[in-house]
Amino acid sequence: MAAPAALQRSVVSPAGRHTASLIFLHGSGDTGQGARAWIKQILNQDMAFQHIKVIYPTAPARPYTPMKGAFSNVWFERYKISNDCPEHIESIDSMCRRLTDLINDEVKNGIVKNRILIGGFSMGGGMAMHLAYRFHQDLAGVFALSSFLNKDSAVYQALKRNETVLPELFQCHGTADDLVLYSWGEETNKMLKSLGVSTSLRTFPNLNHELSRPEIEELKTWIVKKLPVEA
Repeated sequence: MAAPAALQRSVVSPAGRHTASLIFLHGSGDTGQGARAWIKQILNQDMAFQHIKVIYPTAPARPYTPMKGAFSNVWFERYKISNDCPEHIESIDSMCRRLTDLINDEVKNGIVKNRILIGGFSMGGGMAMHLAYRFHQDLAGVFALSSFLNKDSAVYQALKRNETVLPELFQCHGTADDLVLYSWGEETNKMLKSLGVSTSLRTFPNLNHELSRPEIEELKTWIVKKLPVEA
């Protein structure tokens, strides 16, 4: 069987020497190009750095049950958008393998794994938590914006057996989110904290299921703290 094609990606190159990389995973039904354009619209410019390459991959289209089986660009299949149903682990794991190829591409370009951050919006943040906490615990950090993990997530099972220092999690959630409830994000945060993840949850009052400028600005500050310019 042929290996799946590399994921399409939209890339913002660093202004100077490339010494770190950031992988941003879009929400369900979006594309890498779409996520980049959304952030650009919020900031009036690309989210760009002197030394960090920003990569926005696109999830391949697949049938998606919450959309009655219609094809959608989603990182994995879901039985429903809820935190109390089983995870579709087969689709999550196959995408973890494909995103590992993306991480390995950066390593081949000379970027060490503790200089790579991964995160995303909504489903993208959930995907990032699976990828980092189950398969790549040596990454620099993880961010999850308006995201959650299911109550019996494989992430929690993996961390129960974990002995190593885990990547820090930067989590943001709007209190008015009516698609991914704030309480789901809060519960995810508490569970991860109880399992040894260093994490903070930044709360954005009246923010729905969307990104905001204050949130992106806080994220950028955290990114540079985790991936400082090398002396």
